[in-house]
Amino acid sequence: MATRKTGSRRIVVDGVAYRWRIRKRGTYSQTGYGCGKVHLTVELAEQPGAILMLYTDRPHPADWGTKVVVPVLPSDVAGWVREALAAGWAPAHPGSEFAHRPVNHDCR
Repeated sequence: MATRKTGSRRIVVDGVAYRWRIRKRGTYSQTGYGCGKVHLTVELAEQPGAILMLYTDRPHPADWGTKVVVPVLPSDVAGWVREALAAGWAPAHPGSEFAHRPVNHDCR
């Protein structure tokens, strides 16, 4: 299953082009409980295979409990892609999504 191109951004990590996307509207579980987090998807830009689903620890901006919004930067996504590749994500091989919870290296 491919990620929608609408609203996706292109990023090149170690010479490989990917597309990443954050859903524009948060789901109920991301906005209605006071502890929603930002999730995003990543896939190869040209010939998508397995999708990477990143479950971050960043508070979702639409969540009523969010006090400080921490933006997701392209440098964050590049680091998370490298982590997922090291954890076994094979983006060129078709298959089910690869779920990954990035390690928080940031002290923002």
